[in-house]
Amino acid sequence: MYHDLPNPAKVYRGRFAPSPSGLLHLGSLLCALASFLDARANKGAWLIRIEDIDPPREQPGASSAILSTLAAHGMHWDEPPLFQSRCHARYRSRLDELSTAKLSYRCACTRARLKSLGTSYDGHCRNSPPAENVPAAIRLDVSRCCSQLAAEDAMLFGELEDFVVHRKDGLFAYQLAVVADDIAQDITHVVRGRDLAPMTSAQQLLFNVFGAEPPRYVHTPLVVDNLGNKLSKQNRAKAVADTQPVHNLLACCSLLGLIDGEVTETNLAISSLDDILAWAISQWQVNRLPKEDRMAPPEYQGKFPEPPENL
Repeated sequence: MYHDLPNPAKVYRGRFAPSPSGLLHLGSLLCALASFLDARANKGAWLIRIEDIDPPREQPGASSAILSTLAAHGMHWDEPPLFQSRCHARYRSRLDELSTAKLSYRCACTRARLKSLGTSYDGHCRNSPPAENVPAAIRLDVSRCCSQLAAEDAMLFGELEDFVVHRKDGLFAYQLAVVADDIAQDITHVVRGRDLAPMTSAQQLLFNVFGAEPPRYVHTPLVVDNLGNKLSKQNRAKAVADTQPVHNLLACCSLLGLIDGEVTETNLAISSLDDILAWAISQWQVNRLPKEDRMAPPEYQGKFPEPPENL
C-alpha cells in the first residue's frame, strides 16, 4: 500500500494502456489486474488507454475485444477510454515544444547504420544534420535536456542515448505519446510489466522537459512459458477466455503472489466476480510482488492461430 502520493494535492489516478496488436493473454490480464487492484486499494481512479498509434501492428477488432475482456473480468474503468489515434494534435504540440526549445533534431540514419553501432546511438545527425528533403525521424537531444536540469537530476539521465520521439515513417513514437497522455490524464501511478522498466528513465526525462511530475512506477513480474519465453502478443500468445473469468483471475492472483498453494473458487467461498475482486483488493500489497518471472499454468500456454492470409 502506498502511504504518500507524488503530489499530496492529487488523488490517485492509474491506468492500463494495452496496444490493440492482439487479444489479452494471461500476462497482459495480469498487468491489467495489478493496475486495477492498486487503484482500488488506494481508493483511486482507474483509466483505460488504447495505444493505437501503430496501425501496421494492430489487429482489426482488437480494441473492442480488449475492452470486452476487461469488462467480462469485472474490471470497469472510471472514465471513457482514451484512444491514442485521436490524440495526434496533442503529440504534434509536444513535438513543436521540443523543436522550439531546440531540444530535438532530425535523424536520417538507416537501420543498417543504427544496427552497426551496437547498443547506443552516437548522435551523428545531431552533429551532421540531414538535408530538409530527406525523410527523417526526430530524436530528443538528451545532453541539451540535461543541461537545463539541476545537477542531481541531470545525473539520473546522463547515460541515456538520444531517443526517437517521432518515427521516420511519420508515426509518433511510444515514448512521446505515453508521456503526453500521462500528463494530459493527470496520471499519478503506473503499474505495468517489468519489460517496460528500461523505458522509465527516458519517460521521466520527458516529464521533466515538459515541466510535469512523473508518476510513481511499479513493475509486475513477467509471465513466461515453459521455455522461459515471455507471453506476448508478438508471439501470438493464447488469448484468455472471457467465459472463465474467475479461473483466470485466480491464476493472476497466484502469479502476483497474493495467494499460496492451491486456491479455488470453493475454498475461497467465491460466488461472483465481485467476491474475488474484493478479496484481491484486500490482499493487495506492492511489496509482495514477486521479483522473478512467473510460469503460466499449462492451459494458458500455446499459440493463438495465425490470421487467415486474406485478412
